[in-house]
Amino acid sequence: MKGLSLSSFSQNFLGNAPEWYKLTIIGFLIFNPLLLLLTGNAYLTGWVLVLEFIFTLAMALKCYPLQPGGLLAIEAVVMGMTSPATVYHEVELALPVILLLVFMVAGIYFMKDLLLFTFTKILLSIRSKTLIAFLFCAISAFLSAFLDALTVTAVVISVGVGFYSIYHKVAAGKLAPEDRVDGEEDGDVPLEYRAELNEFRAFLRNLLMHAAVGTALGGVCTTVGEPQNLLIASQAGWNFAEFFWRMAPVTMPVLAAGLLTCILLEQVKILGYGAILPERVRTILTEFDEAESARRSDSDKAKLVIQAISGLILIWALANHVAEVGLIGLTIIVLQTAFNGVIEEHQLGHAFEEALPFTALLVVFFGIVGVIHDQHLFSPIIAYVLSLPLDVQPGMFYIANGVLSAISDNVFVATVYIGEVKAALDSGAISREQFDLLAVAINTGTNIPSVATPNGQAAFLFLLTSSIAPLIGLSYMRMVTMALPYTIVMGVTGWAGVNYLL
Repeated sequence: MKGLSLSSFSQNFLGNAPEWYKLTIIGFLIFNPLLLLLTGNAYLTGWVLVLEFIFTLAMALKCYPLQPGGLLAIEAVVMGMTSPATVYHEVELALPVILLLVFMVAGIYFMKDLLLFTFTKILLSIRSKTLIAFLFCAISAFLSAFLDALTVTAVVISVGVGFYSIYHKVAAGKLAPEDRVDGEEDGDVPLEYRAELNEFRAFLRNLLMHAAVGTALGGVCTTVGEPQNLLIASQAGWNFAEFFWRMAPVTMPVLAAGLLTCILLEQVKILGYGAILPERVRTILTEFDEAESARRSDSDKAKLVIQAISGLILIWALANHVAEVGLIGLTIIVLQTAFNGVIEEHQLGHAFEEALPFTALLVVFFGIVGVIHDQHLFSPIIAYVLSLPLDVQPGMFYIANGVLSAISDNVFVATVYIGEVKAALDSGAISREQFDLLAVAINTGTNIPSVATPNGQAAFLFLLTSSIAPLIGLSYMRMVTMALPYTIVMGVTGWAGVNYLL
C-alpha cells in the first residue's frame, strides 16, 4: 500500500492518547518479558504487571483502561503468567457480577425518567447542601444493604448524567432532547457560564463520591450487598439475619462514623467537598422540572407508573433474592420495554452502551486476577497472618485484606482468604469460634478499607470508567483524594470494631 509508514501505525496506536502515555505502555510491554527472561522470577514480574495495570486505571481519563490493560493481560497469557483456562474460570466465578452489569445497568436505563423526576424533586426541595449530601450517602447505604452496590451506583450515575445534561444543554444553547453532551463541549458554553459550570461539576462530584462511599457503608452489612458477602456467608453457613448480626459490631459503628464524616466534610469544605449548587443552575433545574410537568401527557404519566411498579418489583426481588441479580435485571428490562412501547432494536441498544465497555474491562481485570492466582502473589501474606497468635489474627486479617483489596479486586481477595481459613477449619488448625471471627474480619476488611482506591470496589471502578466521570472531571487520583478522609475514618473504626467489639 503506497504511502504506508511506521508513523501511520504509531498514530493509530491508542488513538488520541498523549504520546508519553503511548510510549509508557510500549515500555511496559517490552520490559515485562525482559524482566521475566533475565530474572526468571515470575513472582516479581507478576507484581510488576499488577502495578502496571493499576497505572492504566489511574490514567483512565487519558485512555480507557480496556485497551492498555487488555494488552497487558494478553501479554501475561502469552508469557505463561496465567492461562486462558484460568481467566475463563475467574469469569465463570464472576458470572453473576457480569450478568448484573449487562442487564441491571440497562434496566436502570429504562427507569431514568422516574429517577430523574424523583431526585430532581429532592434536590429542589432541599436547600442545605449538607443535608443533600447526607441523604445521598444514607440512601445509597440503605439501598446497597438490600440491593447491590453496582445497581445503586448505576442509579446515581444515571441521575448525575441527567442533572448535568439539563444544565449543559441550556448553557450551551442545545435545547433539543436528542442533543448529546460530553466533557469536550465547553467551547459551546459562553465564557460567563464557565465558572458556574465548574462549580456545578464540583457539586455533582461531591454527591457522587458521597453516594459511592454510601454503597460501601451499606454493602458490607448484608449477604446481598456485595458478591463476596454471599460467598463468605455460604462458607460460614450463615443466613441473612445471622450474617447481619455477626457483622453488626463492626458495621454499625462504621456506618455511623461514615455518615458523620459526610456531614463534617461538607462543613469543613476540604479535599474538594463543600461545593454548593449555583443559584442559576437551581433556577434552570426548576424551570426544567416545571416545563416537564406541564408537557407530560397521560402516556408519559403511565410510563412513570410502570417504572415505579418495576422499581418496587426490583426491590422486592433483590431483597428476597428470588434469582440472580442479572436475571432480575433482565426481567425488569422486559417488563418496562413491553409496557412502555419500546420495541425497536436500536432503542434497546442505547441501554447497553454504558455497561458493556466496563464489562469488557472487568473480564480483562480477571486476566490480571489470574496472574495473582497462578503466581500466588498473596500467599506469603496469608501464610504470615495465619502464623500469628490467635488473638492477633482478626485485626491483622482485617488490615491485610484491606491493603490487598485496595490493590486488587475485593471479591478475589475475599475468595482467597475465606478459602484458606475454611481449609484451616477443616484441618482442625483453628476452632469454629476463631473461624467465625476471621470470617467477620475478612468480610469487613475487603469491604471497608477498599474504598481507598477505585481498584478495590467494583462500584468505584464503575463510577470512574462511566460516562459521568469525564463530564465532571472525576479522575483516579481525585477519587483517591476525595475518598481519603472516609478511608481513614472508616478503616480505623472498622479495625477498632474487629479488635475490641467482636
